[in-house]
Amino acid sequence: MAATAPQVRAEGTHGSGPDDVGALVDLVRGRKAVALTGAGISTESGIPDYRGPGTRERARNPIQHRDFVRDAAVRRRYWARAFVGWDRFSRARPNAGHAAVAELEASGAVTAVVTQNVDRLHQAAGSRTVIELHGALSDVRCLGCGSLEKREDVQHRLMLLNPRLVGTSATIAPDGDAELARSIVDDFEVADCLSCNGPLKPDVVFFGGSVPQPVVEAAYQRVDGAEVLLVLGTSLAVYSGFRFVRRAHERGIPVAIVNLGETRADPYAAVRIDRPLGATLTDLADALRRRTDG
Repeated sequence: MAATAPQVRAEGTHGSGPDDVGALVDLVRGRKAVALTGAGISTESGIPDYRGPGTRERARNPIQHRDFVRDAAVRRRYWARAFVGWDRFSRARPNAGHAAVAELEASGAVTAVVTQNVDRLHQAAGSRTVIELHGALSDVRCLGCGSLEKREDVQHRLMLLNPRLVGTSATIAPDGDAELARSIVDDFEVADCLSCNGPLKPDVVFFGGSVPQPVVEAAYQRVDGAEVLLVLGTSLAVYSGFRFVRRAHERGIPVAIVNLGETRADPYAAVRIDRPLGATLTDLADALRRRTDG
């Protein structure tokens, strides 16, 4: 295994400026990078994360794959909460961090985005080569026959089944759902598959589920071909993302981390920046563009 890369820390607060990301610019300039992104890149779009600043104040138990598949009551709870949360979640728009990653891809500095997020904001910002480790909430799959349906269509059917909840507002949660009273959940009518009447599940990997092996292999292939791995907005507490840092480290590929707060991969970082993603990635894209234009 390759030796741990020397760490360069560039820590700050909300200040932005090229000097704060100089080490990152030097590492990325002239190299092909792959971006590994997590929930922290979407918090500036209004989608909360699980482990970032303030997480303790909103601690909650995420949906478990096994429970969702086995228990109709768990599915009812999820769909009730997701129904109410969908309006705000679906209206989220890419922020400066997403835009900067898309610019880096367009310029050739980033060759692919491997994301743990399920919001498709990278694609909305213009990123084209995006590998979704955990799927996307915009798709729904039947657990019975496997047929796929758009989330917007399922939402429309849920509105017809639960008209009294249309317009209900609640605090959005990391899964795209919302906190609801037990009485509302118990009365919720769940939509079934149009093809076989089977139970529906958002086409995402819940906690305890497995990332499909073809997706993992596609991400490994991208990391293996990179010269830098950019870890953006993720604590990497779960193995589905951390494995790619391990892979890069084993192959001697330098790792740069931009995240608010500690990450599991900090010991592997050649550059470690503890600043907001939007400002930092905008600074990076601006600095590389100026050097190219110059």
